[in-house]
Amino acid sequence: MTKEEIIEAIEKMSVLELSELVKALEEKFGVTAAVPMAAMPVGGAAPQAAPQEEKTEFDVVLAGFDPAKKINVIKVVRETLNLGLKESKDVVEAAEKEPQKIKEALPKKDAEELKKKLEEAGAKVELK
Repeated sequence: MTKEEIIEAIEKMSVLELSELVKALEEKFGVTAAVPMAAMPVGGAAPQAAPQEEKTEFDVVLAGFDPAKKINVIKVVRETLNLGLKESKDVVEAAEKEPQKIKEALPKKDAEELKKKLEEAGAKVELK
């Protein structure tokens, strides 16, 4: 049987018969038709990445601090969060164990300003 005859035979098959043929080929050769087809570009064009929305809001996270500058960090946290001294100290000390969110959903500019202010005080800050 030639390739042309095989192609001609496949052309005459119904969708159900084609599905059964694919399953039989998968079982016979231990392969799957789904993965390669999903990875192939449609229409020969290179797959384009979906446009990603630019992130506009950031969480400012205190990830740690220089122990020598702990008091400076507490002052900035206190000022930023309008907390008492003890509460601010608790937030900063908790950052030693796990990162603490200082502010949520800030515009990029405000988040970067706060990050800069905290880093100048001796904090290690992440924007998420």
